[in-house]
Amino acid sequence: MLFDLPLEQLKTYRPPREEPPDFDEFWRQTLEEACQIPLDARFEPVDYGLRTVETYDVTFNGYGGQPVKGWLLLPRGRQGSLPCVVEYIGYGGGRSFPTEWLLWSSVGYAHLVMDTRGQGSAWSPGDTPDPEPDGSSPQYPGFMTRGILDPKTYYYRRVFTDAVRAVEAARSHPAVDPERIAITGGSQGGGITVAVSGLVPDVQVAMPDVPFLCHYRRATEITDSMPYGEISKYCVVHRDKVDTVFRTLSYFDGMNFAVRARARALFSVALMDQICPPSTVFAAYNYYAGPKDIRIYRYNNHEGGGPYQQVEKVRFLTGIWG
Repeated sequence: MLFDLPLEQLKTYRPPREEPPDFDEFWRQTLEEACQIPLDARFEPVDYGLRTVETYDVTFNGYGGQPVKGWLLLPRGRQGSLPCVVEYIGYGGGRSFPTEWLLWSSVGYAHLVMDTRGQGSAWSPGDTPDPEPDGSSPQYPGFMTRGILDPKTYYYRRVFTDAVRAVEAARSHPAVDPERIAITGGSQGGGITVAVSGLVPDVQVAMPDVPFLCHYRRATEITDSMPYGEISKYCVVHRDKVDTVFRTLSYFDGMNFAVRARARALFSVALMDQICPPSTVFAAYNYYAGPKDIRIYRYNNHEGGGPYQQVEKVRFLTGIWG
């Protein structure tokens, strides 16, 4: 059912942003610390029987120098350096196998898929642990409240840093044109895409689908669905920590990254989405500072546009890169 604001209100919905005064300094220091550690991106060829695609097992140093896995897929018979799509994965999923990621190499682009640390056991397998070097306070099961009492220990500080390093890893490969980088993902992957668009100002294209990790406070107040529900359940138990929780989340809110983004963007949203409510998506979209467009799927839930949106993204990107 349609449970959120009417579409005409969604199109102009710009709630007040809760941005901490040291937001930029926090992320400058975080990424500066990451840059002190060599990226050391390794690309090991692997054979999965794909005749039209070259496949590489990727490892690079992410947050804290911890190894992050991924895949790099390159079309065979390519000429010259290629544009590259860096893709981030939805909540709970891992990189799985290269056979799951054939779209962008089939279009003719390089494609780097980043594994998500600590995830990869909910619906597809992953290979990247989360060593939690900063320690962690008690959490509700899942990842949304891991280290949530301090932005320095919060789980998504590590994930967003990994995601920035994934762009660097893609740019380091000789088959990739470092000036033509697109970032994309759905749900959690969409939220990571929005974050990276604000943290890496020279990324050319961003394509977040039904993005998660945006406008947390409203999300926790209008939906009981997981994963936002993990935050709500935590606050049920830790009644005295609510203000601390949302202060931490303000460092990771898609709205605050969106105002810093410059990449050309194509968003998607589903108006019956009870996992990532449409008002949370439009909050990030309406604050997005770069050139932008959005595809709206009125009768869909969190599947969003599905294959229809994949077609839209191919058209969008080929219209830019050919």
